Amino acid sequence: MNWLRKLFQFREQTQGDVVKPFLDHLEDLRWTVVKMGVSLVIGMVLSAFFVKDISAIVRQPMEALVGKDPLITLGVTDAFMISLQLVFYSGLVLSFPGLIYFLAEFVLPALTTKERRILVPAILVGFVLFGAGAVVSFKLILPMTLKWFRDYAVSMGMDPRWQARDYFGFVTHLTIACGLLCELPVGVLGLAALRLVSYPFLAKTRPYAVTAILILVAVISPTPDPLTFIALAAPVVAIYEICIWLVWFMDRRRAREEASEVRPLD
Repeated sequence: MNWLRKLFQFREQTQGDVVKPFLDHLEDLRWTVVKMGVSLVIGMVLSAFFVKDISAIVRQPMEALVGKDPLITLGVTDAFMISLQLVFYSGLVLSFPGLIYFLAEFVLPALTTKERRILVPAILVGFVLFGAGAVVSFKLILPMTLKWFRDYAVSMGMDPRWQARDYFGFVTHLTIACGLLCELPVGVLGLAALRLVSYPFLAKTRPYAVTAILILVAVISPTPDPLTFIALAAPVVAIYEICIWLVWFMDRRRAREEASEVRPLD
């Protein structure tokens, strides 16, 4: 419960002198979870109507590589469980803006009208970046990865026949992971806007952050192929470097605005 208490203390900082009882914070958290759950369910219901179309889209990279041979299912319920998996991830993507908005509304309950106007476009930009990362992964990284694994299996004298459960899980996890990597600018700039990080801090911790990014990409990267690793790591590191300089610009602009508000006493 310690992490909850720390989170609630942070919420109270955003509300000035307002101090709420612990149970009131829990009630706010409960309603936040309810709203996020309802958003996810709505997204999943909408996705359920198009699950066959989503399945056809996910199979495209494989069919472009090996033809339209059906994927193998070994379990009686495999097809149904795969459909549920597709519906869940598709619903998660559709409800992503709402989930982030409700979460931000809970963590920062005292947002001003100006800050709320900034929050909505920031969430939409984050959604676009997530979609762009997912598309790049699906159209570029995934085909190369599938080809590498298939060619490697053939070189080992094996006949690669992929199971449906493994294939759909692999595609969805890789695509969503790459989409989340592209959320880096929104996270860094959001923390800077809340004054939780600054340019000196980001510049000082740059080597550690880059190392963490490379480790994360190495974990996400589905193949040991160095080209795939570079294709994933280079854009993320470049985006992080751009974020550092954007924070530098934000800090300088904020400093000028604060200096202009200070008036000498007569």
